[in-house]
Amino acid sequence: MTNKIIKDLSIQVNLSGLSFCILNRSGDNKVEYINTIVFGEKLTPFETLNRLKEELASNTIFSDDFENIKIIHHNELSTLVPESSYDESNNAEYLKFNSKILKTDFIASDKIGLLDAVNVYVPYVNVNNYIFDTFGAFTYTHASTILIEAVSHHNQSEEKSAFINIEGNTMQVVVNSNSAFELYNYFEFTTPEDFIYYILFTFEQLQLNPEKTHVKLSGTVTEDDDLFQIAYKYIRHVSLVRDHQQFIIKNSF
Repeated sequence: MTNKIIKDLSIQVNLSGLSFCILNRSGDNKVEYINTIVFGEKLTPFETLNRLKEELASNTIFSDDFENIKIIHHNELSTLVPESSYDESNNAEYLKFNSKILKTDFIASDKIGLLDAVNVYVPYVNVNNYIFDTFGAFTYTHASTILIEAVSHHNQSEEKSAFINIEGNTMQVVVNSNSAFELYNYFEFTTPEDFIYYILFTFEQLQLNPEKTHVKLSGTVTEDDDLFQIAYKYIRHVSLVRDHQQFIIKNSF
């Protein structure tokens, strides 16, 4: 009798790119496939879906049977609401404070137990519909939910830190310590100067000291590129999340 091979598929959808991860849970949770596709420009949801269809059709690895499938929606259309104040009927009102949404937008939510908060967001419904038609049942979440949960698990010290996850020309910023969550925000940038401006702007708003607050970078960034170098120029303590792959994958499924 052969043991059943159990695989999970995770797909992150961004209008600027796609990311794929296949995890084999039959043994030691081995990552069998991981790939990121950068579009080079921001597409429409319709164009993004076509690129997703092309990728899934062109690679036979996606023909495997998957036990679990998760779609991660990565966009700026999200906001956090204290669970004690949350009312699902007010989802559109919550988002209107900091996002431009349409009356026809479908709005979803993720509960973040560690914060006693609810993450309200707009998923790409056309992608969800296609995934259901192609694979059947699946789950979905917002990229900010995964990042906030990962940071909350990762940062167990009382020291206040700013975690910045970079995906192409987007940056997600989480500021917290073991004792408190202070901020999540999302920015799109074009130049390294834009990148450092948003970091310093965040520091100014939260009255963080660039000489003392630690900045930890993850995502599409290395110590040799311009983003790391300009951050290091203005902030004393800058480092990479060394276990970035495990840091994100562990919290993606």
